[in-house]
Parts: sequence; C-alpha cells; structure tokens
Amino acid sequence: MDLALAQARLAAADGEVPVGAVLAGPDGRLLAQCRNAPVALRDPTAHAEILALRAGGAALGNYRLNGCVLAVTLEPCAMCAAALAHARLAGVVYGAADDLAGAVISRAEYLDAPFCNHRVWHMGGVRAEACAALLRDFFERKRG
Repeated sequence: MDLALAQARLAAADGEVPVGAVLAGPDGRLLAQCRNAPVALRDPTAHAEILALRAGGAALGNYRLNGCVLAVTLEPCAMCAAALAHARLAGVVYGAADDLAGAVISRAEYLDAPFCNHRVWHMGGVRAEACAALLRDFFERKRG
C-alpha cells in the first residue's frame, strides 16, 4: 500500500484526484504502479485501477490477470470493480472506503453479487487513515 500511496501523492501533485494503485503478478513481481489520470489523459476511464490492469495485461501478454492482486488507495467504483472481475483478478486490497461511490462494500457489493461472473477476494481498510487523509486534504485545498 505504501507504493500505491506514493502514486496517489503524485496524482495529487498533478491535480488529479489522489488515487494510486499497484498490481502484483502471481509470482509477487510488481507489474504496474499507476495513478489517476483522467484529466491529463482526457479519458474518463483513466482511473488508477484501470491503468494498472492495462499495464498488467501488457506485461503478461494476456487480458486475463489470473493470480494477480491489486492494491489501491480507495475502494473501487462500479466501473473498476467490474473491470477487476472481467480481468479475473485474484484479489483487491484497498485503503479508504468510498461512501459515495464504492462498489466493493460501501454503496454496492459488486464483487459478491450473484451475477458477477468471477469472484475476486477483497479486503479494505489497509492504511485507511493515510489514504483517506490524502483525499480529504486534496478536496479541502480544492474547495479552499
């Protein structure tokens, strides 16, 4: 999660919502370190999780990321949760819960829904306060 937090800090410095993600391969090797970039890339899908999945697919030469685990600083949204399942990710670890748009447990339970075609184990709350503080500080400065 420390690597994901470092990416989130870089996102904040770029004026992006501070979310960072890292992807580990089945062997534990680091496949991707990504941060939110929808503003810079002019792409509404450029969430840290999506960018990490894209980089992981390129690194492994496959769109199926069997055995891979993602660490992300914020609970994934519906788009990202669906992408995790479609990529056949083994698991996701996240920091702060997202009471507004979290689709793992906060607002929806996409990864546990009966219609979800793949089970992705998940664990939230890892370094939650540090992850939440980054977001809080970013939005306080924006409103400020």
